[in-house]
Amino acid sequence: MIANMGGYVDTIMRSEIRERITQSVLANKAYQDMPPETRKKIAEDLILVEEKRLKLDTPVAIRSFNYLTNALRLELGRAQNMTSDNGSRTVRLILLERLPATLLLMGSSQLFLFFSSIYFALSLSRNYGSWLDRLVISLSPTSAAPSWFYGIFLILIFSAVLKLLPFGGMVDAPPPDTKFGYAMSVLKHLILPGASLVVSAFFISIYNWRTFFLIYSSEDYVEMAKAKGLPARDIERQYILRPTLPNIITNFALLLISLWTGAIVTETIFLWPGLGITLYRAVGLFDIPVIVGSTIIFAYLLAITVFLLDFVYALVDPRVKVGA
Repeated sequence: MIANMGGYVDTIMRSEIRERITQSVLANKAYQDMPPETRKKIAEDLILVEEKRLKLDTPVAIRSFNYLTNALRLELGRAQNMTSDNGSRTVRLILLERLPATLLLMGSSQLFLFFSSIYFALSLSRNYGSWLDRLVISLSPTSAAPSWFYGIFLILIFSAVLKLLPFGGMVDAPPPDTKFGYAMSVLKHLILPGASLVVSAFFISIYNWRTFFLIYSSEDYVEMAKAKGLPARDIERQYILRPTLPNIITNFALLLISLWTGAIVTETIFLWPGLGITLYRAVGLFDIPVIVGSTIIFAYLLAITVFLLDFVYALVDPRVKVGA
């Protein structure tokens, strides 16, 4: 209902259909010798056929219910205004074809960001108040800017001025013939969008984890372990990381499902052919099946993840008791 604006998008689509078919009939040489009334009748019939194909002749409430029922069964239907790389209009194929590109970009950048942030945060929690700790704190406000903001500057510096990296896309045109050359071309195109995603959240991510580890480092059992003379590595692994493991797992699980949505604006700026730019184009074209399909799959992933996390907590956290 929200994607359709309560039926307002249907009005826009009807107007576009009428304009497109009317122009097509007027431009068709086979119809130019016919009387105006006949051409108008042909245009009206074609408009009715197109509206029936898109099911615009049924009430918006019924179509919204059908969208929901089909989406719950992952029967996402056919796109209205978009096509996949192989010409298919099936929503499932459109999303699946763009998924590998998004997983490559988001997976490589977000996994690197996640593990590097935890590693540096642990190091800073051991050196509280050092110059490096103060530097990270002072740089954390730079994460207020979104990734596409840094992407624009990276393009200007490394593509326009230095001419070291490509402006956008996923591979050179024409693509290299060898697998190694193709992989190197993809890696070259991956550097700038991946760097923009990492830079935009790197310092705030370290700052958050560092604060989190500092809270657990001040617990009494940690001070007791230090007094016993346990090595710093053992204290981090057994007394700091172990209690924070549920939070780390939760963030990691939510990170994995967030890969599905991609980075809409960043992918658009770098012309990265992933799910983000697909969703952006679907919104611009009022392609409701693609929007609903992408959203419902994300909802499925979120529900499954939250359900499985309850079992994971019971396995990794000794404070969680199973049963009465």
